[in-house]
Amino acid sequence: MTKKICPLILLFTALAAGQGFDIKRLDWLAASSTNTVDVTLEGPLLQLAAKFLSANDPEEAKIKKLVGGLKGIYVRSFEFDKEGAYSDSDVAALRNQLRAPDWSRLVGVRSKRDSENVDLFLRTNHESGGLAIIVANPRQLTVVQIMGKLDLDQLSELGGNLGIPKLDLEKNSKPPAKKEREE
Repeated sequence: MTKKICPLILLFTALAAGQGFDIKRLDWLAASSTNTVDVTLEGPLLQLAAKFLSANDPEEAKIKKLVGGLKGIYVRSFEFDKEGAYSDSDVAALRNQLRAPDWSRLVGVRSKRDSENVDLFLRTNHESGGLAIIVANPRQLTVVQIMGKLDLDQLSELGGNLGIPKLDLEKNSKPPAKKEREE
């Protein structure tokens, strides 16, 4: 338990100093995770990754255009063998970093049935913009941070690319059709 508290104290100290949201501070979770995904694409490396996308493929061309205005893409995902490797207060500390006036929460989903929570935040009070996604369930924690100019209509195109998980967000407000009960 002491090993877990020390990084949290450092996290709160850094936040108090006004450094803001930094996904890289989650790396302490890697020690207790069974699988870790760590994607950091920024500056020239991000632009290099975009060069591997074809301008001739319509889907890849959309992604390439969107990536052109970004400053960084950061993904940290941790899977654990058992529940309790991180606490609800750890996730609450992440959410607290993403508050007004710089950040606005766009989506908050809490599922008691699946024990999964999803939060989507947009950086609104800053010239460069940004997006943060937190997906938490008892055995996995995934945080995505995208910094730079964002076109929200094109943003969903990044899902499933460059290490960013695919999010199924419907553009219409129509509820999904009921599935027939399997017997």
